[in-house]
Amino acid sequence: MLEIEGVTKIFNRGSIDEKTALRDVSLTVSPGDFVTIIGSNGAGKTTLLNVITGSVLVDDGNVVIDGLDVTHLPEFKRGKLIGRVFQNPLMGTAAEMTIEENLSMAFLRGKPRGLRKGVTEKHRRKYKPILQTLGLGLEDRLGDRVGLLSGGQRQSLAILMATLALPKLLLLDEHTASLDPKTAAVVLDLTERVVTENALTTLMVTHNMDQAIRHGNRLIMMHEGRIVLDVSGEEKRKLTLSEVVERFGVVDEKLLLQTPASLP
Repeated sequence: MLEIEGVTKIFNRGSIDEKTALRDVSLTVSPGDFVTIIGSNGAGKTTLLNVITGSVLVDDGNVVIDGLDVTHLPEFKRGKLIGRVFQNPLMGTAAEMTIEENLSMAFLRGKPRGLRKGVTEKHRRKYKPILQTLGLGLEDRLGDRVGLLSGGQRQSLAILMATLALPKLLLLDEHTASLDPKTAAVVLDLTERVVTENALTTLMVTHNMDQAIRHGNRLIMMHEGRIVLDVSGEEKRKLTLSEVVERFGVVDEKLLLQTPASLP
């Protein structure tokens, strides 16, 4: 579903601020894989997602999504292939639009649009049961502006919006980092359910070692623009924090601080 081959990205090339964000990164992700990506600040995690979406173009290498070489395609042309949820709940939704308008905008992503109404009664009948699965009562608030929702409600809505049209790839960029622990747990449960039920190929960036180990069927650790650890399947299921530390050698202190002390 995703092939990244020999990708390098250097920012501010030739200046004193030159920064190599990705160093000859290669990665193949199979359909239905749920990959968690962890690493210290500046490891290249978000740049990797930006390279996939096209918001950052590579200096070298290729990016292929579902057999289509998108390396030189602009971001808007990749939009129908990719759903993305950002760290900031305000970024994935339009505050001044209603819940049903936001969902319709997501549903029509990548589809031909005419002058017909964006929200129809048929759409409303479709959205209500989907929203009901959240257990937040939003199915009865279709006409409410999204700006009235809490951070957790907006992030839950953003997940639905990112997956409504069943994208080839779902990218989650630390999408629970700005939420309180209780709300983050609810959003993660929703994430796991939506990804599993729709067999979505997913890359989830996180700073939380617990999340990285407990979710998904594959874990990647990045450091200084490179992939330094890649485990999947049974090896991933048996993975422990101490083993990650032993195999990687150095783990950013912030990763350890965000890991429950009870985790082995």
